Amino acid sequence: MRKNLIRRSALGAAAGAASLVLAACGSGDDASAGHDGHGSQSSAASLAPSTSASTSASRGEHNAADVAFATGMIPHHRQAVEMADLAPSRAESTEVRKVASEIKKAQGPEIKTLSGWLTSWGEQVPAQGAMNHSMHKENNKHNKNGMDGMDGMDGMMTAADMDSLAKASGKAFDTAFLTMMIEHHEGAVKMAKTEKAGGAFPGARKMANSVITSQSAEMSRMTGLLGKG
Repeated sequence: MRKNLIRRSALGAAAGAASLVLAACGSGDDASAGHDGHGSQSSAASLAPSTSASTSASRGEHNAADVAFATGMIPHHRQAVEMADLAPSRAESTEVRKVASEIKKAQGPEIKTLSGWLTSWGEQVPAQGAMNHSMHKENNKHNKNGMDGMDGMDGMMTAADMDSLAKASGKAFDTAFLTMMIEHHEGAVKMAKTEKAGGAFPGARKMANSVITSQSAEMSRMTGLLGKG
């Protein structure tokens, strides 16, 4: 009798072990099916939209107006920085030197950003010396990006203007600098408004809005300084 009980206990343990093995195998099959079957497809499908959106964002959609804005604003900003560089050694007014410093601080980094956009779009960055207004007008006639008739270079100083400013000093420099820079800013604001009206690239539109806000404020400030003179 005792032997029969031992035998039954052994058989029961073996049957329990076998059921555990079968359960483990079944669980593995289910996991495998989920990994290679519909579960895997669902995961891939859920990732697809975000991947597509990321790719679209990285492309940075832009149009001819964005290219015109960047291509025109780079030499425009460069000339403003060149004008500002004259102030520390020539300006009499502390306020004029301060305005010049702030202009350089703001527009220098924007030149780099604009140049980066053009490069990423496969467009040519204006040459370093491309600052003469008449030269830009001539180039615009043949530009493939629909820039003919672009008023983008409004406010640019001529070579004679820049030479005259470089030779001035003291109060004469302050007056000439403020007068020229106000005109220069007016041109930049006009370019920025054109970009806001027709541009597509979010970054360029955001910069255009910043140019309008900051340079309009600077024009008011410089006009006030002229009134004090």
